[in-house]
Amino acid sequence: RDAAGKGSTISRISEPLNPRFCKVVALPKPTEREQSQWYFQRYVAHLPAAGEMVLFDRSWYNRAGVERVMGFCSDAEYWEFIRSVPEFERMLIRSGVQIVKYWFSVSDEEQERRFQARWEEYSRAKDIMMAHTSIPECPWWVVDGDDKKRARLNTITHLLSLVPYEKVAYPPIELPPIVRDQGYQRPPIENLNW
Repeated sequence: RDAAGKGSTISRISEPLNPRFCKVVALPKPTEREQSQWYFQRYVAHLPAAGEMVLFDRSWYNRAGVERVMGFCSDAEYWEFIRSVPEFERMLIRSGVQIVKYWFSVSDEEQERRFQARWEEYSRAKDIMMAHTSIPECPWWVVDGDDKKRARLNTITHLLSLVPYEKVAYPPIELPPIVRDQGYQRPPIENLNW
């Protein structure tokens, strides 16, 4: 949902991670060529390889929300998306891609405070989308987004609970003995700018 805090949560997740293994994808409006392609095609190019993580800010679910509400897709395109997305996600999961979907839910009052437009249309579009696309293999997780800081922390905690990981055992580092330069003398500390 707009202004629910998903962008700041994505930043908090990705900031401490190596960008070679964790990337954020926020695709712009599709080009004319991309509009003529299979809907999921532009997203497939950004899917992760083993050991990588991709955080989609504006995922393929744009079609079920913004595109539906704003009239950027036809009814036929919308319903084809609703019909196709569970199978698309099942294919990815069978291929070893782990998908975690979060919906940041905010109360009417908080949403109105943050963004005063189209609340009911977005809610209706979200309800239809979730009814058709929250599948056992890839459910939607609803995050209470009224308190953005708590929403970020709860999302990170939940995400970590879903991803299997092991502590990496690093061999102890053995440093060679320090060889002192007998002729070097550090300058007096009083000579430095503090």
